[in-house]
This record gives sequence, structure tokens and C-alpha cells, in this order.
Amino acid sequence: MKLVLQRVRRASVKIYGPDKPDGYKSGEIGRGLVILVGLRIGDVMESASKLARKLLELRIFEDDEGRMNRSVSDIGGGLLIVSQFTLYGDTHKGRRPSFTGTMPPEEAEPMYDRFVHLLEGSGLPVATGVFGAKMEVEIINDGPVTFILEDEPASA
Repeated sequence: MKLVLQRVRRASVKIYGPDKPDGYKSGEIGRGLVILVGLRIGDVMESASKLARKLLELRIFEDDEGRMNRSVSDIGGGLLIVSQFTLYGDTHKGRRPSFTGTMPPEEAEPMYDRFVHLLEGSGLPVATGVFGAKMEVEIINDGPVTFILEDEPASA
């Protein structure tokens, strides 16, 4: 499981589909984190729990002295969670990414949903995209500050 965390001043996600060609806003947050979630074959539910806990406690927000010393939980920040299977696209060969290592959608969606549920239990404001949908994510980066969190698959 791989997460890309971006510290933001605000962010939103808009969903597009055949019934909504102009899109609709699915969620938005103020100050907090945008969390892009990628899942690969071999990932387990334990990874979702471990990484949810880690991101809630990661001290990447500035304190009064300008040091990264506060977590998203400390500041009561929002969480915008968006599924993004392309995080495990393999670009080592050729010019077209391979997605053979990504978790199939029917397995990935329950794990993504569990991850979202864990973060909803944090008491912080949580917004999401729609799993598997075509989305537009608007991000006003703060810093910019970006981190990648990853848990090794069970088979590693």
C-alpha cells in the first residue's frame, strides 16, 4: 500500500461520469492532507491500519516556531482521500506504464473503503473521491510539503 500525502491549505475533488459530464463536487477540505491511495497485489488490511495510524501521527505541520512538530490530528485538519491505482504503475520498460502489479478493483475497493473508515474514526473531517471514477482533484499545496508512506506487501 502506498500513500502520497500532500499538506494543503484547501483541496476538493470533482467526479465525472456519463450521467454528470460537467462533474459534481464529491468532497472538499480546508487545511489538512490530501491522501492519494494506491494498492498492489499482496497488500493486506493490516497495512491500511498501520498507515492510517502513521499518517494521523506524522508531524508535518508547523508549530508556533515554524518547525514541523504537529500532526494533522494536532491541528484538527481535514483529510481528502482519493484512490489512485496509477501509484503502482510500472514505468521501467517502454513508454506505456504497466499496471499488472496493481490490485484488481474488486479486491482494492474493500481495502480502500476500510482505510477510509479507519480515518473517519479519527474524528477529523474526512472527504473522499469515488473509487474507480474519473476525478479532478484541486489542491492548494502548503509548502509545498509532500511525503510518501508505503507498507511492504505481505509476500515481501
